[in-house]
Amino acid sequence: MVSYTLAQSPEVVLAVPGKDSPKTREKAMDQLMTMLDQGKLKTTLADGFSAQQLVEVQTPAPSEATARQEDAVVQAIQILHQLATLKVKVQDSRDEALRVRALVDLLFSDEPISETQLGQLKDGFKVLKSFAQSNLRFREARDQAETARQLLDDALGS
Repeated sequence: MVSYTLAQSPEVVLAVPGKDSPKTREKAMDQLMTMLDQGKLKTTLADGFSAQQLVEVQTPAPSEATARQEDAVVQAIQILHQLATLKVKVQDSRDEALRVRALVDLLFSDEPISETQLGQLKDGFKVLKSFAQSNLRFREARDQAETARQLLDDALGS
């Protein structure tokens, strides 16, 4: 997106998709002519005004400090996104992992374990392992995300 203005009327900004080129300048001129025809422009243009006389509005580059802060915000958002993903993964596997965990207790009791329960236990070890690993990652990510949340709050002015 490129923006143009008039030297005579800097408050007028004409925004055109694309980069500065003769084609985008012509599109800006079309916008300018529409504004003139509709009476929205308070200035008059001299005969012979051309697209080349449009002044490109340059957005100032952010300072190095602002760029670092923006990078920190992007990283904070990534950390929070990862936390959200891990939380959903933990929630989705929690109930099944707890059922398998109850079967693990049967291994340590004097009660007999049926073939069905043993099969469920063996099949459930993968779920139990996945849940436990995800839960550990979630806890670690939550600690990191606290800092990310504070950084984001500071950036939002909250």
